[in-house]
Amino acid sequence: MPELVSPTRMNLLQRKNQLRVAQQGVDLLKRKRDALVSEFFQVVRQALEARERLNTVSEKAYVILSLAKAVEGRQALEAAALTERRPVMVDIEIRNIWGIKVPEVRSYRVRRSFLERGLSPTATSVRTLESQEAFEEVLNAILEVASTELRLRKIGEEIKKTTRRVNALEQVVIPRIRAEIRYINDVLEQRAREDVFRLKRIKKKLQARQA
Repeated sequence: MPELVSPTRMNLLQRKNQLRVAQQGVDLLKRKRDALVSEFFQVVRQALEARERLNTVSEKAYVILSLAKAVEGRQALEAAALTERRPVMVDIEIRNIWGIKVPEVRSYRVRRSFLERGLSPTATSVRTLESQEAFEEVLNAILEVASTELRLRKIGEEIKKTTRRVNALEQVVIPRIRAEIRYINDVLEQRAREDVFRLKRIKKKLQARQA
């Protein structure tokens, strides 16, 4: 409450400085939020495109898989799938956006050559190879979706956090400081009026003694 503030000129100067800093903080946070919102919508477009691409390559891959299964049989495809398994290596790059560390997933080459798959050139059908290539494209699309959605989540969380800070400054901190400034001003003005009144009384008494 303003009444808890000691109504001195020093405190008045301090509160005015605090008000200036808080207002500058609001402006800075709003610029940061605007930049993050702009980035957010750019990533939204990228995420929608990545999702669309994932749906497209997934549909294509399952059609190719169905044809391969019909021609080659389930067991032949499962045997081919078990050859030369390997982990998918990814790299997390960090972008700095207004002091926020936003991760981006960068995958190494997902698609493999024929030899890298460890398949026999004579025992592997074209449809099996097409099926493997198609699902490697699906994996690549999944990593792209993961990257965009990870960025969306991080940026979205920061927008919410920044908005809460702006609201706290505008709705709580700044009104409180202004109320304290008004209180100190009122008290100092009242003291000034009382000082003037006392000086007038003293002056009258001096004049009365000299008369």
